[in-house]
Amino acid sequence: MAASAQGPAAPLSAEQAKVVLGEVLKAFGAPENAQRMEEARDNACNDMGKMLQFLLPVATQIQQDVIKAYGFSSDGEGVLKFARLIKSYEAQDPEIASMSGKLKAMFLPPMTLPPHGTGTGGVAAS
Repeated sequence: MAASAQGPAAPLSAEQAKVVLGEVLKAFGAPENAQRMEEARDNACNDMGKMLQFLLPVATQIQQDVIKAYGFSSDGEGVLKFARLIKSYEAQDPEIASMSGKLKAMFLPPMTLPPHGTGTGGVAAS
């Protein structure tokens, strides 16, 4: 518990952000949280609107439980501030970018585009 609960969070360094991000990822891997996410995913059925309704609140709660120990407010605003901080480090730190990608993959549905026109539809551009 490095930061105090009062006042705004002091900006974390890239190294500190990496530690907190690692803890957030670990929290998503905890059996009870993994089960909560799985249930929310099942309820959402890969429907983006339902993802926002079922999955996002669970994912937000899991993140809040971790980041509040680092001075972020334990509400949606704290999660947004944490997300902006991580985003600011992604370009300069490939490890943070990779970890952030893993985090997003946990609560965003896989984006599959419907086939367009008369193309094969099965060929993915890389």
